[in-house]
Amino acid sequence: MRVALLSIHTSPLDQPGTGDAGGMNVYVVETAKRLAQSGMEIDIFTRATASRLAPTVDIAPGVQVVHVTAGPFEGLRKSDLPGQLCAVTAGVLRTEASKSEGHYDLIHSHYWLSGQVGWLASERWAVPLVHTMHTLGRVKNLNLAAGDAPEPDMRLIGEQQVVDVAKRLIANTQIEATELASFYSADPSKIDVVNPGVDLELFSPGSQSAARKELNIPLDASLLLFVGRIQPLKAPDILIRAAAELVAMRPELRSSLVVVICGGVSGSGLDKPDALRDLATELGIVDLIRFEPPSSREKLVSWYRAADLTVVPSYSESFGLVAIESQACGTPVVASAVGGLKTAVADNVSGRLVDGHNPIAYSHVFNQLFNNPHSMDELVKGARIHAAAFGWEKTTSGLTDSYERALSQSRVAP
Repeated sequence: MRVALLSIHTSPLDQPGTGDAGGMNVYVVETAKRLAQSGMEIDIFTRATASRLAPTVDIAPGVQVVHVTAGPFEGLRKSDLPGQLCAVTAGVLRTEASKSEGHYDLIHSHYWLSGQVGWLASERWAVPLVHTMHTLGRVKNLNLAAGDAPEPDMRLIGEQQVVDVAKRLIANTQIEATELASFYSADPSKIDVVNPGVDLELFSPGSQSAARKELNIPLDASLLLFVGRIQPLKAPDILIRAAAELVAMRPELRSSLVVVICGGVSGSGLDKPDALRDLATELGIVDLIRFEPPSSREKLVSWYRAADLTVVPSYSESFGLVAIESQACGTPVVASAVGGLKTAVADNVSGRLVDGHNPIAYSHVFNQLFNNPHSMDELVKGARIHAAAFGWEKTTSGLTDSYERALSQSRVAP
C-alpha cells in the first residue's frame, strides 16, 4: 500500500515545542515509521519553509518527506495558510502526476488544512480520504484561555467540509469521537477511535538523581515540569501562578521548589514573548523558574525522569502526548480534566486531574502530593502501568484497520 500522508502546516522535520510543531509532529513521524515497517510506502507532504530544503528527505526506510513550495518560505503564520491551499494542492497533485497512474492507494490527512488538500486530491485520484483532526475548532472555542482569540469561521466551515467528505475519521479518544458526532454531525459508523502512543523503549523509568545531575538540578529539589509550546492554550501561566500560591502556603518550600518551563513561544503567545517571565517577576518567584528551550526526544526523557510531577494545565487537548511520555518515564502527571487528558491520565492512579483552571486548586494538589510520599509512590507505579497500554504499535494497528475499512468501502461504493 502507498499512502500520501498530508501534514501541510507543520513539518515532521521540525523540532516539537517550536512554532506550530508539537504532539502532531511526533504522531506523524512515529506512525509513519511503523506503517512503513509493516510494508507500506509513506510519502509525507508538507509545505517547504526554507529554500535550502531538499525536495524530498528520507527519514526512515519507506518514509520520505516531500516539500511543496507554496507562498513565502518564512514569515507565514498558520492563520495565513488558507490563502496558500490552492498552491499547496497544486504541488501535491503535480508530484503525483509525475508518477505512474494510480500510484497512491489512500490519503491520510492531519489537521483541517491538510484535510482541505486531501479532499481535492482524493477526488482527483479516486482514492479514499482518511482524516485525523487532532484539534477541533468548535471545542477549542468552548474552552478559550483569557484573552485568547476564538477560532475563525473559516476554520469551522473547513472542518465541517472535511468531516463530510472523509471516508474514515480517526478520533484520538472516545471523547473526541463523541465531539465529532455532536458538534459536526459526523456519522458515528465512520469514526475509528485510535489512541496516540508513546515510544516505550525511549521513554522509560530511570534514575532521578542521575537525570538531575545531568540537568544541573539540585538532588533535593521539588521539581514541577511543563513541556510544550508557550501559548495561552497550553496555560503554562497556570503553573507559575500555582507555584506562587504554593510558596505562599508553605514558605519553607521556596528553598527547594524548582519550576521548569521547557518549550518555545508559539501561536498567540508570539504577541507577548516575555509574558511568563514578566508574570513570574510580578509574583516574586522568578528565581524559582527555569526556562529551557525545546529539547530533543532523548533530553526530554531526562527532564521527565528528573521531575517529581509533570503539569499539563491546558484549556483543550485532543489527547496529550506529553502526559503519556511523562508517565512512561515513571513521573505522575497533574493535568486539567479536559478532552483527551481524561484518557491520557488515569485520575488517582497515574496522576491527578483538576477541574477548572484555578491556580489555587493546582497548588493544593501539589501540596498534598509533596506532603504524602506514599501517595506519590503509588502514582509513580500507576504511571508506568498506565502508559504501557499506549505503545505506538497499538496505534499503528488501529490505523491499518481504519485504512482497510476505507479501502473496502471504496471498492463497494457505487
